[in-house]
Amino acid sequence: MSSRTATVKRTTKETDISVSITLDGSGKSSIKTGIPFMDHMLELFSRHSFIDLMIDAKGDTHIDYHHTMEDLGLTFGQALSEALGNKEGIRRYGSCTLPMDETLMLVALDLSGRPFLVYDLTPPSDRIKDMDCALFKEFFRAFSIKAGMNLHIKMLAGEEVHHVFEAVFKGLAKALDQAVSLDPRVKGVLSTKGSL
Repeated sequence: MSSRTATVKRTTKETDISVSITLDGSGKSSIKTGIPFMDHMLELFSRHSFIDLMIDAKGDTHIDYHHTMEDLGLTFGQALSEALGNKEGIRRYGSCTLPMDETLMLVALDLSGRPFLVYDLTPPSDRIKDMDCALFKEFFRAFSIKAGMNLHIKMLAGEEVHHVFEAVFKGLAKALDQAVSLDPRVKGVLSTKGSL
C-alpha cells in the first residue's frame, strides 16, 4: 500500500495554489486561501474527515473570488485523485446526513472515476460577508471533476447561510472519510469492471 499522500501545484496568471493531502492523517491542517470563510470551511473539513490538508493559495481576490474558488476545487480534486492512486481496497462510497441546528444536509459520493455533480441547494442568502455563495457550486464542480467523483449535495432544511455551508463541508468530510477508508474485505477495487 502506498503512502496515500499527494502534493499538487497549479499556477496560472490568475492563481498560484499548492495542495498537500494525506488520507491516513489525523485532521491536521494549515489553510491559507485568501478567502477567510473558505479557510474556515476547509479547516473543519480536515478536522472532521481526519484527512491532513495543507493549502497555500494566492489569487486575484482583489478582483473577486471566482478564479481562486474554481482553481482551489481543481487542485484539491487532483490531489485527492493522486493520493487515492489505483483505489485498491477503498470502500468507494460514502454518505452523511448531517444536522447543524436548523440545517439538515445530505452528502453522498462515489469515487467511481466518473465525475458528476448534483447540487440541490438554494442558500438562504446570496452572500456570506463579501463572498458570493454561487461560487461554492463552482468549487464543488471543479473538485468533483478532478477527483473523478460522483457527488450529490442536497439541502433538506436550512435557514442560516453559515450553518448551511458548514453542514455541507462537514457532511463532505464524513462521507469522504468513509469512501477513502480501507476495507480488508475489498480485494483489488470495489467494481465488477476491475478498475475505477
